[in-house]
Amino acid sequence: MIYIPADNPLTVAGVELGRKLFYETALSGNNQLSCASCHKQELAFTDGKQFSTGVDGSSTKRNSMALVNLLWTDNFFWDGRAKGLEQQVKFPLEDQHEMGQSLNILSRKLSEIRSYPGLFRKAFGTATISGELIAKALAQFERTLISSNSPYDQYLAGKYSPDSSQLRGMKLFFINPQPEKGIRGGACGHCHSGVKTTSQLYHNTGLDTIFTDGGRADVTGQTTDKGRFRVATLRNITLTSPYMHDGRFKSLNEVLDHYSDHIDEQPKLSPFLKDLSNQKNTKGLRLTLQEKEDIIQFLQMLTDSTFIKDPRFSNPSLISQ
Repeated sequence: MIYIPADNPLTVAGVELGRKLFYETALSGNNQLSCASCHKQELAFTDGKQFSTGVDGSSTKRNSMALVNLLWTDNFFWDGRAKGLEQQVKFPLEDQHEMGQSLNILSRKLSEIRSYPGLFRKAFGTATISGELIAKALAQFERTLISSNSPYDQYLAGKYSPDSSQLRGMKLFFINPQPEKGIRGGACGHCHSGVKTTSQLYHNTGLDTIFTDGGRADVTGQTTDKGRFRVATLRNITLTSPYMHDGRFKSLNEVLDHYSDHIDEQPKLSPFLKDLSNQKNTKGLRLTLQEKEDIIQFLQMLTDSTFIKDPRFSNPSLISQ
């Protein structure tokens, strides 16, 4: 299912305005940060940092999420506090520790930049710039950030032949272990499901026993949601380190080590991870070194080199120079 609000259809002018705004440093209180500061195209629209730095020099609470295939998503952030992209884009703009500027002030600033009133008129039929229209334009552009030409996509289309390690990794990724039948698996596809390798669900993945970050519970107020975070997409995953909501893992090897050997069995652990093992009467997946390597080889198939170089997503100011 795609998510395009009836009052904000995608238009050529709207997408182009959103693209320009995405790279516009005037969106920040200090005129130095843009959306692209924390969402760099070459890193699949992440920033390669554990935590991003805001206008006041402080660090964000959570790791910057990748912006990819958002057309099929309607809840955003690690805790799902934003319903729809139009709401999502407002949070970092107004957060005092991120871009640090109210939408009213931003609207006035853009109104004083010669090019913007005309661009808003072209996109929305009015030269009067408002926070709502800024959010709509950014949302339009972000919905076009579609990654669909990775080797995995080509494999599904019958145009790419994986090597033996990639095939083993693919099988492990989607199969659940059944040690009593001698079937080994990584069970990754439980949460990272479908061709988009994500879901709009929240899981406790056994990272902690004491929660310094409540995760989804901060939104719902439900104690059962403590330590639950959104299932992130694995598209372009080799480009988006560090990993997890707090960027604690620097490499995919560390991520697999966690799921294989270090999951903390606890009451709030995702039911998809409980009693999951490749060995009888053992906790944890207990993957072999070769199995971990094979899964990583499959994950590398999700890297879409055309996506990170697509000029339609690049800074229009640089393209026009």
